[in-house]
Amino acid sequence: MKGFLRKLIVAMLLGVAVYGVFVAWAGYRDIRASLTGFRWSAFALALGLASANYGLRFLKWEYYLARLDIRGIPKLDSLLVFLSGFVLTVTPGKVGEVFKSAVLAETHGVAATRTAPIVVAERLTDVIGVIALIVVGSLGFSGGLLWAGIGSVAVAAGLVFVIWRAPGEALLRLMQRRPGRLARIAPKLREAFDSLRIVASPGALLWPSFLSILGWGGEGVALWLLVRGFGVDVPAPLAMFFYATATLAGAVIPVPGGLGVAEAMIQEQLVRLARVPHGAATSSMILIRFATLWWAVVVGFAALALLRKRFPQLMRDGASAEVAAQR
Repeated sequence: MKGFLRKLIVAMLLGVAVYGVFVAWAGYRDIRASLTGFRWSAFALALGLASANYGLRFLKWEYYLARLDIRGIPKLDSLLVFLSGFVLTVTPGKVGEVFKSAVLAETHGVAATRTAPIVVAERLTDVIGVIALIVVGSLGFSGGLLWAGIGSVAVAAGLVFVIWRAPGEALLRLMQRRPGRLARIAPKLREAFDSLRIVASPGALLWPSFLSILGWGGEGVALWLLVRGFGVDVPAPLAMFFYATATLAGAVIPVPGGLGVAEAMIQEQLVRLARVPHGAATSSMILIRFATLWWAVVVGFAALALLRKRFPQLMRDGASAEVAAQR
């Protein structure tokens, strides 16, 4: 538990440092002046859109549980387990969300190796959704398709590895021949690969990818609303393009929650491509990150607190915390 909290605190301090640098660079007075006339109803709407995305992502979680034939989990418990993964939103590529698999194992006895591949499938469908938004936003916009190409190659490579059994089977056989820890974990990895092939098959990606387009598109609209809240008019497709490219870059580069990478891309694109004043651009960037990244962490802690009331023994033995600390 201590290791888990330490990593989270480090990520939060990193976030404070990143925002401090942006405020210093853009100018504190310009930012304060931009916030003076900001319509805070836009921030409330941004929070609502981000929360709606969480709801859509929960539908994906339920869909994948059904695909894996994991049934009998009360919907409220399933929702709280899903949201608890947001505690580790500030992890590279959000891989720490596998924490929810450990929580589900502790609360309902479902082996983590069965559900951990859901996180991979979620990331694949998220990338597909983000790429779709980039393609839409890049129509008639020079340079946008480059990011779409990068993401498409990454998704294709991941799908080939999942669907083509030979490389994975060869790797598992090699591990089984090795003495020690590798041989012991090989059976668990085989179970995880079998689950991954179920949830990440092309047919199983269609509906979740559609939900991802809706969800991440909503967060792109949230950025558009925030910019408009400062009295600056930016086309909605362009704002969604900015948010999608920043999200993709933050996911590809292995830094906690994309900190520094996503912020820099949002701010630079708003200033250089949409001609948004520095103060308003920096304020919009900070607000959208609070409405999405840090709001998710708050929601995750609230869900985890409710789960611990329903299951008092949760994390008492440190199992879930250990999973979190290792991510």
